[in-house]
Amino acid sequence: VAEWLVWNWWRIRWEGSRPDGRGNEDGPLEWELAHRMTTIGDGYAWPDITISSDGPHVYLHSKPTRDTRQVSFRYIGVAMEQRVTAGIFDAEVDGFVVDVLARLDDCGLRDTNLHHLWNDLVVERNDGELTRLRRLEARLGRDPDEVDQTAIHRRLADANEIGEEALGEVAADAALSGGAPERMMWGRDFAEAAIRYGFDLRPRDAVALTGPRELAHWGEAQAWRVGQCAAKTVRDQEHLDGQPLTNAGLAEMAGTTSDVVSRNDRRFEGMTFALGSDDGARLALRSKRDTGRRFELARLIGDRLLGASANWLGEPLSPATRAYSFRQRAQRAFAAELLSPFAAVEEMLAGDYSEDLQRDVAEHFGVSERTIRTQLLNHGRIAREEASELLGDDVGI
Repeated sequence: VAEWLVWNWWRIRWEGSRPDGRGNEDGPLEWELAHRMTTIGDGYAWPDITISSDGPHVYLHSKPTRDTRQVSFRYIGVAMEQRVTAGIFDAEVDGFVVDVLARLDDCGLRDTNLHHLWNDLVVERNDGELTRLRRLEARLGRDPDEVDQTAIHRRLADANEIGEEALGEVAADAALSGGAPERMMWGRDFAEAAIRYGFDLRPRDAVALTGPRELAHWGEAQAWRVGQCAAKTVRDQEHLDGQPLTNAGLAEMAGTTSDVVSRNDRRFEGMTFALGSDDGARLALRSKRDTGRRFELARLIGDRLLGASANWLGEPLSPATRAYSFRQRAQRAFAAELLSPFAAVEEMLAGDYSEDLQRDVAEHFGVSERTIRTQLLNHGRIAREEASELLGDDVGI
C-alpha cells in the first residue's frame, strides 16, 4: 500500500475523477490502477476504495464487497464518499509512509523499492520545476516519465501564453481523450480559434461583484457550493429575484452581444474559452444548442468572477472544459444557479420531481434538463442512483 501511494502520489493528488474510470470486461481501466486500492498487488483483497482529487480536496469513495461467492471474507457497510482537504491527505500519507520505512529499517531492510520511490518523491516535491512537470503529467493522466519529456517541457513553456492554471485545465481536458501531450491545444491554437470562431468580449463592461459580500471560501467548501454562492450573490446584486435570464441579459453580464447564443454556426469544437485581457478579448463556445451555449457563457462569467479569489486572476485564458477539477465544477455550479436559481426551481416543482415537471422547469429557465436534475442531486432532492439512471454515470456538478 505504501509503494502504491508513493508511486501514484502525483496522479492521486492532481488527476481528477473520470466518467470512464471504472472496470470493463478485460479488467480494470488504466485510470483505476492509479486510483483504486483493489488493484494493489494484483490480487490482494484490499478494500474497494477509490481515491481522486479536484485540487484542493481529496475524495475517498468506498464500496462494500459486492460479490461474496469467491471471497473468504468481505468488507461490509454502505457506499460512501469522504472528502478531506489536500493538506490533511498529504500529511497522513507522509506519516504512514515514514512509519512503514521506519519499520523496514528496524527489520534491517534499508534499501527497498519503497526507500527509492520515497526519496525520489521528496526530491520532486521540493523542486519547483520538477513539481510543475509531475503535476502536468498527472493532469494528463500519465505516470511519471511515461510521456516524452521534451514534449512536456514544451507544454510547460506554453504557460507563458495562456497561464499556469489554465495549462493544467487544458491538460485535464486532454486526459479525457487519451492524455497524449499532442492532444493539448497550444496557446496559438486558442488565438487562431478566437479569430475564426470567436466573438468580441469586453470584460470591463461585464458584471462585477460590488460592495461587501460573503462568498464561500475557495478551496474550503465543496466546489458546487462555491459556485452556487457566487451566483446567488450576482443575482441578488442585480435584483434578478427568481426570474429567468434572457439571452440579452446574459450576454450583457458577460460583456458581449446576444448573438453569441444564436450563432451556433461559429461553434468551436475544441472547447469553450475566453482569451485576452480587460482591454479586449474574444470568446468561443462549443455547444450547438441554445441551452448549451447559454450554460457555457454563464460558466465563463463565473470563471472570471471566481478567479478573483483563486489563482488564475489575470491569466490570458479562461477555459471551460469537460474535466472535473474544482475550477470546472465551480463553474458549472455557478452557471446552474445563475440560470436556474434553486430556490425558484424548488418552488416550481413543489415536491414533484417527475421528469415531465423537470422538463417544464428547464424550458422555463432556458437550461437543459440535465442542469435541473443536477441541481436536484446536489441539493439532495433526488438520489445519486436515480440521477444516474437519468443521466448516466456522468452526474454531479
